[in-house]
Amino acid sequence: MNNTRFATAIHIMTLLAHYPGEWLSSDLIAGSININPVIVRKELLVLKEAGFIESKMGKDGGSRLAKNSSEITISEIYDAVKSGEALGKKNQNPNPKCDIGKDINQNLQLLFSETDTMITQFLKEKSLADFALLFV
Repeated sequence: MNNTRFATAIHIMTLLAHYPGEWLSSDLIAGSININPVIVRKELLVLKEAGFIESKMGKDGGSRLAKNSSEITISEIYDAVKSGEALGKKNQNPNPKCDIGKDINQNLQLLFSETDTMITQFLKEKSLADFALLFV
């Protein structure tokens, strides 16, 4: 994945789990993460589309969890925000005349796929509630 989307999403979700039922503004969330509220709002949209949060507009608006934190696995959050393979991208144009280059991407695809499966299986065993308990 090689970016901060997963870390940002986990931070957002952990904040919402820490304050169940409360509407937290994107400004408050952004202040905790120390990032621009626009980035937070983009991730909130992704998390809303995944069914993890609900939002309301207005002065008393914000976002909150749409379901209990014990019902959300870390792997579900990972799947919602991941934008590529955990190990990164393959080289675009390896040399097809090279003994290694001609098959590298095919073999990397298998390695990448196996790694993603292992990560997902590991994260399925952890709920958002379990993770949020680390901050109590």
